[in-house]
Amino acid sequence: MRAIGLTVLMLTLSNVFMTFAWYAHLKDMSQKPWIVAALASWGIALFEYLLQVPANRIGYTVLTLGQLKVLQEVITLSVFVPFAFFYMKEPLKLDYLWAGLCLMGAVFFMFRGHWAAA
Repeated sequence: MRAIGLTVLMLTLSNVFMTFAWYAHLKDMSQKPWIVAALASWGIALFEYLLQVPANRIGYTVLTLGQLKVLQEVITLSVFVPFAFFYMKEPLKLDYLWAGLCLMGAVFFMFRGHWAAA
């Protein structure tokens, strides 16, 4: 269980970096050449990878590859929605809820055997 908690924590932190690397330039660097935004994003993404790679290695000791991927998608949406609302000032939409419910279905199917074995 410790490995799963550490994996979730590290993937969450890596997703914060990833989300900023992928999308913050749309707000902060919209007037800069795309190459400047790409290089800045690349620099931010380094920190994402420094967390994401070990997180996946730790997670893979107790989870399957499919479980890791679904976990990553749930974390991605969990990080993206507050980022879009608070940082990018996008309106909240019910579509985020529906997407989250679909992901919860994916979690159920990917983890149901894991929970039965625990």
